[in-house]
Amino acid sequence: MHLHFSEFQSPHGRLEKHADDSTNLTVQPVSLGRPFPKYSLFKRRFEEIKIGKAFAATISAFGPDIVVACNCPLDCALQIGKSALKSNQRFVFWQQDIYSVAIRKILGRRFGGIGQAIGAYYNYMEKRIISMSHATIVISPDFLEAIEEQFALSTGNVHVIENWAPLGEIPVCAKSNPWSSRHGLADKKVILYSGTIGLKHDPQQILDLAQSLRHEPDTKIVVISEGPFADWLSDHAKAAGLDNIMVLPFQPFADFPNVLGTADVAIALLESDAGTYSVPSKVLSYLCAGRPIVLSAPCENLAARIVTQSNAGVIVAAGSRTDFVAAVSALIGDAAQRATAGSNARAYAERMFDIEQTACRFETIFKTLPTPSAPLTRIQQPVPSRIEPNPS
Repeated sequence: MHLHFSEFQSPHGRLEKHADDSTNLTVQPVSLGRPFPKYSLFKRRFEEIKIGKAFAATISAFGPDIVVACNCPLDCALQIGKSALKSNQRFVFWQQDIYSVAIRKILGRRFGGIGQAIGAYYNYMEKRIISMSHATIVISPDFLEAIEEQFALSTGNVHVIENWAPLGEIPVCAKSNPWSSRHGLADKKVILYSGTIGLKHDPQQILDLAQSLRHEPDTKIVVISEGPFADWLSDHAKAAGLDNIMVLPFQPFADFPNVLGTADVAIALLESDAGTYSVPSKVLSYLCAGRPIVLSAPCENLAARIVTQSNAGVIVAAGSRTDFVAAVSALIGDAAQRATAGSNARAYAERMFDIEQTACRFETIFKTLPTPSAPLTRIQQPVPSRIEPNPS
């Protein structure tokens, strides 16, 4: 059974059962029947607890052997983990971010000592979730050091499996396609941002880029996103008379390959606060689509290392707005460099995003989990992380 929260405002992949899927698979939404206050930092906590309990009740009724919690806020994941252990089920925490580090940095910057205190509370909660897990799967080897230093925990039962994008579902598409034609973009140079714009991103960088390219009539900046930061970008672009920005809501996943195919350059942003503890998944989709990338992020971030090692684009230091504008402007004007970087991007994806090998690695971890009746013990030898390609 695959469960997902239906009211969360975010891009997502296919959430319907496919004809090729196993007859034993169930895909089911969990709903609270009302909009989710994603950007109300205090209201959302109580909703996340309710969501976690709703997930836990559905899981309990299903009666699985193994429960994997992924892409869940910490309050939600805690409810799922507690319920799984109470039901004598094996619990795996698939950790997509070191959430409490981001919470402490972001709230500390916004609310001072109160924000630091909230961050400390979530540090305790994240440590508790990792401690109660029969195994933890992390998406970057950088997380191992954080678990040892931030939470003072052993990484003996922590396994590294880097994220991937669905290679077969994101083919390389021609720029002239039904989606680009429908939006009048087939004959434009398109700079694309597709994904969430939140507290870890700086939309001012996109606005600066639009300002610098406002006299290039053949160039369009297309932003596929939703939420208050996307609204801020749209409103400020209109106020500044910038008609070279097009802000659209999240598109159906069936259109996603053509959306990416429309791009001449794909961009991604990550604030310096994110450090090594957040890896923007949009970059992985850009790689599948074979599109050159300009990524503004800390150079030590895994996504930055991937773009560098694959020669799929350009890395700009996080927060350096001038350098970001310069890098995008240079790449959009160099067709040969774009073609080379795009080809390298797809080659990396084909080399690294093998779903059969990834599935085998998950199954290997599942086979090491204790039986439901056995006490929780630490696994001493983690599954080896994926070998990075040689940068040369």
